Amino acid sequence: MLDISLIVLSAGESNRFKMKTKKQWLRSNDKPLWLSVTDSLASNYAFKDVIVAGSADDLQYMYKFCDYKIIKGGSTRQNSLINALQYTNSEYVLVSDAARCFVPKSLAQRLLDEAGSADIVVPYLPVTDTVIYEENVINRDKVKLIQTPQLSKRQALIAALSNGGEFTDESSAVKAHGGSVKYILGDIRAEKLTFKDTKNTPLLLMAPPSKETFTGVGFDAHAYENAKAMYLGGVKIEESYGFKAHSDGDVAIHALIDALLGAAGAGDIGEWFPDTDMKYKGIDSVKLLESVVLFLTRVGFEIVHCDITIIAQKPKISPFKQAISKRLAAILNISPSHVNIKATTTENMGFVGREEGIAVQAAATLKYYDWTTDENINS
Repeated sequence: MLDISLIVLSAGESNRFKMKTKKQWLRSNDKPLWLSVTDSLASNYAFKDVIVAGSADDLQYMYKFCDYKIIKGGSTRQNSLINALQYTNSEYVLVSDAARCFVPKSLAQRLLDEAGSADIVVPYLPVTDTVIYEENVINRDKVKLIQTPQLSKRQALIAALSNGGEFTDESSAVKAHGGSVKYILGDIRAEKLTFKDTKNTPLLLMAPPSKETFTGVGFDAHAYENAKAMYLGGVKIEESYGFKAHSDGDVAIHALIDALLGAAGAGDIGEWFPDTDMKYKGIDSVKLLESVVLFLTRVGFEIVHCDITIIAQKPKISPFKQAISKRLAAILNISPSHVNIKATTTENMGFVGREEGIAVQAAATLKYYDWTTDENINS
């Protein structure tokens, strides 16, 4: 039995893909692409370790999806691979990209069957069209289109990557270091997802996202503080007092952030913006909400609706409900008709009734971003 580990690289920003959601977070049914790809590859063999290199911004969220080793990737694919290699001591490593959406089991097995035949075993596709290089026709039989996964002897790969230089795949590094390379016929279905268009085979092979919706609930309360500006739902309220808090104290936004994070299963506001961190001292809560909205978008969600109940004896909320609704809708990128603001009192009971502070309850609904409706796919 081979002593082998699997490494899946998923730390890229997918800038060339030009969708608002990062391609590794596109949902195929209910799974993000990086997990779907990893599960599929991991099913081919009893790997010693399964390691996924993710973006630093995504790590805490990725931990919630699986028991694989989720590690911090680097600024380049090569740096991510170097980091990942530190987390296993197996003799061999099978390395692939999360953007390699569909790797047939037959291709994975042919790679495994060639273990030990060279320092690295590499799948390739032949070129069938005429090839021009700098205005000159070259022999297309000499051209290979390199694919992943690639099967390497781990020590040979480490030595090659430690030798300096920048490489776009493992075989280039091993070859430059003088290692042996064996090429085997790849599979056209193992195309890498790089651009979004109607001819993109990986998108055609992926299942569309689930139509599920997800609801989260948030709650927050703050005491009043004299001589501090009051902000509620991103709107400045002209009063002589504001909210006692580490940030600007916008209690409505804080409750909304918790509702959004809850719907995504992404923790809570205290994990994201701890009040022990001085960089959040006095911060505009709108900035916190904007960062959460950006995160949700990049990991494959769309915001559908939110409902906010402001519980206060003072100030009177009714004059500001429409302004709050419009302000939050602009940040959430949804219609103001999908941002409902309610106000109530506690009939003079409790800390709210004694006019010591304010409480807010929020609910939010999310759905998966439906990449199948993107105009560049369906044009």
